[in-house]
Amino acid sequence: MLEKLEKIVERFNLLTAQVSDPEIISDNRRWQKLAKERSDLEPFAEQYEKLKKYTNDLKGAKTLLKTEKDSEMLALIKEEIYANEEKLTELEDQTKIMLLPKDINDDKNVIIEVRAGAGGDEAALFAAELIRMYSMYAEGRRWKIELLHINESELGGVKEEIIMITGFGAYANLKFESGVHRVQRVPETEAQGRVHTSTVTVAVLPELEEVEFEILDKDLRIDTYRSSGAGGQHVNKTDSAIRMTHLPTGIVVACQDERSQLKNRDKAMTILKSKLYDYYQGLKDKEYKDQRKAQVGTGDRSERIRTYNFPQGRMTDHRINFTEYNLTNFMNGDIGAVIKELQIADQRAKLENLNE
Repeated sequence: MLEKLEKIVERFNLLTAQVSDPEIISDNRRWQKLAKERSDLEPFAEQYEKLKKYTNDLKGAKTLLKTEKDSEMLALIKEEIYANEEKLTELEDQTKIMLLPKDINDDKNVIIEVRAGAGGDEAALFAAELIRMYSMYAEGRRWKIELLHINESELGGVKEEIIMITGFGAYANLKFESGVHRVQRVPETEAQGRVHTSTVTVAVLPELEEVEFEILDKDLRIDTYRSSGAGGQHVNKTDSAIRMTHLPTGIVVACQDERSQLKNRDKAMTILKSKLYDYYQGLKDKEYKDQRKAQVGTGDRSERIRTYNFPQGRMTDHRINFTEYNLTNFMNGDIGAVIKELQIADQRAKLENLNE
């Protein structure tokens, strides 16, 4: 574990030197990339310093224990050893979690899609309440909420609603909400007071960023050829037309509109960039749709991750067997406790997989 941290600290120290390099500072895009990486590694460097401190303190105390004769001092040294060992155990547990592979989307904004499932109007009413719950949770963290789409039902519920929550770590906190949420309660329209069961599906997705890509010279094949069509003597005598092939994707563009080969090349590059943007954005869109499809399921009552039982005032998350009996507060956005338990369970599962 310390060896992994040492390598990370080496990289952190290198980045610290690089972000102060005038040549790198002049390249704003590169500097921002390196500064972001350094910022991400800083907690590891701080953790390494803590581990070193307590490891050295423990070694020093154990050395003193071998030479000290005074009984009172021996007792104090033993207390110090015990305290240092306790602290080291705590730091090592923290470090194991820190070294777990991080979800690259954790820091992103989040898109939440809520749809009424089984249960008709009652499902639509509960879908609206879930949106309210997530909105109140976000407001408590001073995150921004933006309505992207809504399809309302006649009784004031929503058949479908999509919101974006903007805030650092929004996805990390809300990603475990994906799945089928089951509600058990007496609908307002139920004359005989019977408890009904309805479902709502929730999909939680990271916000799609604008696609970034780099066109490398080695990825391009550029052919010149003689223009055809109208244009007089110039068309027949000059190889000014450009055909540009992007080898990784197979996208081909051609331009012969200009008499200058350089101008045709510039135009071809502009067209290629546009086509590559569409290509990579399409891949992002497909990834987004695949994630959403995997999360939503069919909305059947049996595919539940959580049950909200209003007669008993109970919320149960079935994935971690976590139950709270304060449903009113929970529906008012006080969902932090279950989110924390889900994050801990996820970390524990990852640690177990690493140790297998």
